[in-house]
Amino acid sequence: MPANASGHSVPVYGNYHGYYSKRPFIRDPRLALLPTEFFVGKRVLDIGCNEGWVTCEIGQFRGARQVVGVDIDNTLIRAAWRRRRTVWGLQSPEDGNISDESCPLPDRQPLLGDATTPDNSAHNYFPASCEHSYGPLPIPDRGCGAFPHNVTFRTVDWVKDKIPEDYNQYDIILGFSISKWIHLNNKDEGLQEFFCRVHQCLKIGGVFVLEPQPWDTYSKARRMSETLKENAKNLQLRPDGFGELLENLGFSHGQRLGVTGKGGFCRPVDFYVKQR
Repeated sequence: MPANASGHSVPVYGNYHGYYSKRPFIRDPRLALLPTEFFVGKRVLDIGCNEGWVTCEIGQFRGARQVVGVDIDNTLIRAAWRRRRTVWGLQSPEDGNISDESCPLPDRQPLLGDATTPDNSAHNYFPASCEHSYGPLPIPDRGCGAFPHNVTFRTVDWVKDKIPEDYNQYDIILGFSISKWIHLNNKDEGLQEFFCRVHQCLKIGGVFVLEPQPWDTYSKARRMSETLKENAKNLQLRPDGFGELLENLGFSHGQRLGVTGKGGFCRPVDFYVKQR
């Protein structure tokens, strides 16, 4: 990752370290826009997963069969593995589901704020001070497809490179807060190739959930490096036109699920279904 004049790394790929200190949440509001049953039993790819907070939330609370988080920054991926271990260490032993490899997926993983949501103490059974004082709990080698065994991470530039999990195709692909960075680094052609990759790696009927960053946010990002600045001069595509690109590839007309966040993080979340 390039460094600025003071020697600090510049997040030219949107790979902000400490991202979740800027966008704090207990449960991610973008996920809250999706139906409660949305991830149950599904294979999920989280592109640009950063430190893995969303990836782990889907694996722990949403009943996904498999969740793969990918990011271009290996330091963030190492932090994501630590996040997985930390979240595992906070939950009660009964939540681990490690005694029976044939244990079934949960019928429903309730969300914070649901009228039927039970006490969430099981997922915060041990205080964080336990890990600070005694170190993390080890994750057993054996276990069924429940959290944390259903969550993995990989360091990869997914726009350009394939990973083994891609070949089985996914039920759901998430693109949260990444379209601007892919666009600025890879130009119009690279963004189109990214959308093609998403289409290829989804099953028919699979879903692409996209959080497109507005065009007016590009101006600050392109000042991070000369490469981004030069690439931005020739961009013809605009976020408002991403839906048309996806429809041309074989996705349904996009559905806007809502808008979440505050300030610079106030963005829409769109939903596309692969039809052909």
